[in-house]
Amino acid sequence: MMFSRKIQFFLFCLLAVLSSCTGNFVDINRPGSKLSPEELQRDNYAVGSFLIQMQGVAFPEQENAYQTMIDFVGNYLGRYTTYTKELPKNHTLFNASNAWCAWPASYAPSVVSAFNEVVTLNGKENISYAWALILRAQAFLRFTDIYGPFPLSMDKDNAEVYSSQRDIYLQLINDLDKATAYIASDVNLANEKTVFAPYDLVYKGDFNKWRKFANSLKLRIAVRISNVEPAMARSLAEQAVRDGVIEDNEENCTISYNKSGLWTTAVSWGDSRVCADLESYMTGYRDSRLSKYFLQPNVAGSRKFIGCRAGALIESNVLAKRLYSTVNLSETTPGIWLTASEMAFCKAEGVLRGWNMGSGTVRDFYEQGIKLSFKQWGADGVAAYLLDDTSVEADYTDASGGFGGNVTKVSTITIKWNDNAPMAEKMERLITQKWIALFPNGQEAWNEIRRTGYPRIFPVPQATNGYTLLTPNRIPFDKNQQINNRSNYDKAVEYLGGADDYATPMWWQK
Repeated sequence: MMFSRKIQFFLFCLLAVLSSCTGNFVDINRPGSKLSPEELQRDNYAVGSFLIQMQGVAFPEQENAYQTMIDFVGNYLGRYTTYTKELPKNHTLFNASNAWCAWPASYAPSVVSAFNEVVTLNGKENISYAWALILRAQAFLRFTDIYGPFPLSMDKDNAEVYSSQRDIYLQLINDLDKATAYIASDVNLANEKTVFAPYDLVYKGDFNKWRKFANSLKLRIAVRISNVEPAMARSLAEQAVRDGVIEDNEENCTISYNKSGLWTTAVSWGDSRVCADLESYMTGYRDSRLSKYFLQPNVAGSRKFIGCRAGALIESNVLAKRLYSTVNLSETTPGIWLTASEMAFCKAEGVLRGWNMGSGTVRDFYEQGIKLSFKQWGADGVAAYLLDDTSVEADYTDASGGFGGNVTKVSTITIKWNDNAPMAEKMERLITQKWIALFPNGQEAWNEIRRTGYPRIFPVPQATNGYTLLTPNRIPFDKNQQINNRSNYDKAVEYLGGADDYATPMWWQK
């Protein structure tokens, strides 16, 4: 694959940050800078550079970070894209190399060390600390949702100490509460917007939008833990909505970071193509977002857009790139990490659970989520789409000479909301549309499949190393931890509550 040797240099740069210990998170050392502290403080250069570093992991768009943290994991397992290379070992087949398993966690130290430097340089009673808390929460929410238990501190021997996933969630919620409370009380936001705008790759220094993003993360978390901590979830969700979440596409969390990570891996490198699951649902629904999400393949097939089945036995990357659709992105398309559409779907599920999500019914928020997504992508036909009570997922027909083979549809869920449907049908309809609208955020797509079992997805057409799951519940820990950090590794497995494999579910799945 075109995962380049630049990863070694990139990781070195990410780890090359000054050290100081703050909070419960791991502290990593780096060599000192050649610039004096006075020089680094000019125009907030030092703090700003560390905040940029945190954004680079919280919202990875750099090509290697994106591929190893997002493509290999969320995008493939969330059934948005799939590989087109000859890969006999990967997460989709439940048999990836240890390097694939270790890569996502390898980015955590750069988040922690940069966070520590922000605190060392500026302290805690300021906007940079609040912003850093939000970025750290975003990054570590992904880390824990990939592995489950994850290191947050170091022991006396400087070895990583794992925390349970529940404890990590509690700390992230606490961090977001601190951040939102500070931003809400800060009377100097206008001045700080000017100071930090050059370093803010998302909202250009608008910290009221960062506050909404943090509240939106709380709502995302609340929905995630709703089955295992229903009372906590309800309280957190209602607080988030009351304090204000993202409700308009102008507030969506998007980032332009040199160039699009997904464009690089899918279009430029050709390492992936659209997954058959997403394409089959959208084809069956005659969804006008199809042409916004995907490009037609170079070889005409049985239908306009053709996805590739997850886990297909790819025998020719050159042919696969020609047969299957790729994503409709340019080099400068921003990465999309949290949207108003997602928040509307979260509110819909909240009302379905009996939570106070403000003024609106389940149907209101469900339809709002779809409308916001269509508007986000500039797609037409949303009115007719919402009234469609007959269209269902399409049977999948592989490209002529393709690699996955045909497969019959696995869902008959329709689009139009039905208040009289059984709860299971309501959830499948809601989550299926949420999953379509979450594109291209594969991590959240994978989270929804694991959390709810929806949308229903196709079986993998190859053997899956003895597993009967359709997609992994988690990624195994780096095997080197068993040798270099055995006692802490054993504790992590104890927290996990099952084997260190692909099958043991997340805490919030239980």
